[in-house]
Amino acid sequence: MNPVALITGASRGIGRGIALALAAEGWDLVLNYASNVAAADETSHQCRDLAQKNNHKIQTYLCPADISQDSDRRRLIQFARDSCHGLDLLVNNAGIAPKVRADILETSEASFDQVMNVNVRGPFFLTQLVANWWIDQTPAVANGPASRKIITISSLSAVAASVNRPEYCISKAALSMLTPLYAARLAEYGIQVFEIRPGIIETDMTRGVKAKYDDLIADGLTPIKRWGTPEDVGRAVVACASGLLSFSTGEVINVDGGFHLRIL
Repeated sequence: MNPVALITGASRGIGRGIALALAAEGWDLVLNYASNVAAADETSHQCRDLAQKNNHKIQTYLCPADISQDSDRRRLIQFARDSCHGLDLLVNNAGIAPKVRADILETSEASFDQVMNVNVRGPFFLTQLVANWWIDQTPAVANGPASRKIITISSLSAVAASVNRPEYCISKAALSMLTPLYAARLAEYGIQVFEIRPGIIETDMTRGVKAKYDDLIADGLTPIKRWGTPEDVGRAVVACASGLLSFSTGEVINVDGGFHLRIL
């Protein structure tokens, strides 16, 4: 049987890149999306085609759900339980930016709450549901091998301030604490937890600021002078999910072209 991954926000962008990378390695996929069924269906077809090219036969399952809502989170997990023989990997990828970029002195409570609900509340409580499902299946394994993994996609905005989208930065900083918290709590059950922190990634979300970041990258914002791609993030997920990092948990994997480096 193939291993199974649940990916939130999998219809496009980074989520699609992650889905394709796992499909190429022969993973069955539960693809969550918020509302764009056409994009989710396209991701599903691309994943199956890529898997076939790599001599794998996989299953893909589509499930719409708003992860900011408790009832939708529970329905998503029940869908995964009903559709698959089990679950080996949760990828917390779904996230939103504020609808309108506004200076920190003008940020509205409505925008703050919306971003926090999707970017923090959703992954936190979805991870809780998955962790309890796994614990019910498998009691503590002491020093046994880790077989299940939780990977959360955050952002360089967790550590880099953008005063025109403070709610986004605060949400990603809060999200970064999810990994050490769950890593510490779940290690006894053989569950590894990782954070992947992308940098400037070329997606629909960044299309509107492409010219700005083209110039910044050319001027040396990142030591590796190019945009990142969803495929770059997908490969990092595969690296964490592969089982090769067997003595690691709670780690942050920067996929940012070296943005995080402090260089004199």
